[in-house]
Amino acid sequence: MQGLRWVQMTGGELDEFLGRGGTGVLSFATAEDEPPFSLPVSYGYYADAGTFYYRLAFPPSGGKEDVIDRPASFVAHGRTDEGWRSAVATGTLEEVTNAPHESVAVQGMWAVQIPRVDIFDRPPEDITFRQFRLVPDTLTGRKEVESEP
Repeated sequence: MQGLRWVQMTGGELDEFLGRGGTGVLSFATAEDEPPFSLPVSYGYYADAGTFYYRLAFPPSGGKEDVIDRPASFVAHGRTDEGWRSAVATGTLEEVTNAPHESVAVQGMWAVQIPRVDIFDRPPEDITFRQFRLVPDTLTGRKEVESEP
């Protein structure tokens, strides 16, 4: 029977897996006795700087406003032709919604592709969206490999 194990991805493999954008789960720290505040999100990834970008919706009473400034983790995972891959980034989000167009943050945002997914109970034009970036404190990736029998 064939076995599997997980090993760390190289920086190049991690950049290739993350591409210019996709989907994942963004989680924010909460009180010690509560689960993290987690939500599925679309992301853009700028490999040159190792930076993630998000376009987050802020519907009334959505809860994000209370946690957006807290430490966060982001997880992307998926199956590739070579097997399963996952990436985990940690840090704190920085809002770039009103950043000057010539800023590094905005220039990086223009280099990514954040998939648009409209899953709201009202028209997107009725929802406030804000842009954020995550310059990770840590960024790691793992990949599935076959192990020797």
